Order: sequence, then structure tokens, then C-alpha cells
Amino acid sequence: MKYENIVRAKFLSRPNRFIALVELNGNVETVHVKNTGRCRELLISGCDVWLTAPDTKGRKTKYDLVTVRKSNGLLISIDSQAPNKVMSEWLKKQGHDKIIPEYTYGSSRIDFYIEHGDERILMEVKGCTLERDGTGYFPDAPTERGIKHIRELIRAKEEGFRSVLAFVIQMNGIREVRPNTQTHPEFGTAWKDALAAGVEIIFFTCNVWENGCEITGQVNGYGELQCPCDR
Repeated sequence: MKYENIVRAKFLSRPNRFIALVELNGNVETVHVKNTGRCRELLISGCDVWLTAPDTKGRKTKYDLVTVRKSNGLLISIDSQAPNKVMSEWLKKQGHDKIIPEYTYGSSRIDFYIEHGDERILMEVKGCTLERDGTGYFPDAPTERGIKHIRELIRAKEEGFRSVLAFVIQMNGIREVRPNTQTHPEFGTAWKDALAAGVEIIFFTCNVWENGCEITGQVNGYGELQCPCDR
């Protein structure tokens, strides 16, 4: 997945979760932030960010902020749409018989329904942008929607689907994601319940550069009844 018209800028501030102020070519520019999460440890005044100009008619802002360099040097994609895009690219290379995005199951839309031989697979995709000491964490803000999706995956497993919770790690060199129980303890509980029910948790490693990202491989998560919540 690559962006067009990428430019480098300096982050200044974030007046609200939808927009940021950046310095671009000596001027202050208002840009759209393609991630409504907190990103507090990333979007720090003076950090390098990368913008893309999608040239969509009717926009209030010319640029989208899609990539940021963290204070420790790590390059991170913060585009919340990127995980599904790169996952779609990855799945198309895996020889599946059928792939349906945005599949309605129960009262939710699960990111992908997949058929592979006799298997029916439901996959919910989450993007991980929060890093601490070389480990990824999710979520960076409370997510009742995320818990709802896990409950749907548990029910799907009980009904005979192969259920997968997939974390796309939107940064280089990180191979593990843990539930961020400091921010949302209930998500850690849902994670444990998912493992106990047989839901698979898989981490997808990525190569991230200033103007795009791609999935490079997968790492099996934690086995049945194991959870890093208590580490």
C-alpha cells in the first residue's frame, strides 16, 4: 500500500482528534488526522510527520497525516484505514477460495469472511500503533466496539467458524501485541475469554516507510488460556 503526493512536515499541535496543525514549507497548515485514537506518545510537538494529498473534492483540508516518527526513531503508520488495506493485499496472495470484506455477522460487520477449502473463517482486524519497550499494545483508548467484535468472534467459533483476531502492527521490528489493560481492563478480560473459546490471535508484522506499508509475515499469538495480561 503506497500513498501518492507524500510530503514531510513538522507536527505542532492537535486541537481535536480530527485535525492537527503542522509546519509545512514555513507555513502553518491544518491537516486531517487519519486516526481518532489518542496517539499522545506519538504526536509530540516538533516530531516529523508525513502527509498525503488525496485531492478529494469537497475536502476542508488538503492533506491527511498518515505517518509519524516517534521520539525513539520508530516510524509508525497511524492511518486507521491502512490495516484493512494491507490485510486485503495479504489475503489475496494466500490462495483463498473466497474473500468478502465487511461481512455482516450478528449485529456487527466483521472485517473479512474467508473460505479456504472446507473452512469458513471470520477475521477481525485491529491496527496497533502503541509501542512500549519493543512491544505493541492495543487499544490506546477504551474500545467498547473492540470488545463487541471479540464477543461476536467467540459466538462465531461456537457456531463452527474459524475465528481470528488479527493485529496489524503498524511499525517496524515489533512482533508481539499485548492487551493494554492499563487503559481498558475490560479488553484484557475479553482477550482471555476469546482464547478460552478457541479464537486465534495472530500478529502481522509490517514494513513501514514514509509513504506506505505492507505486511511481511505473521506470528502466532498466545495459545489457549494464555494471556500476556498478567505479565
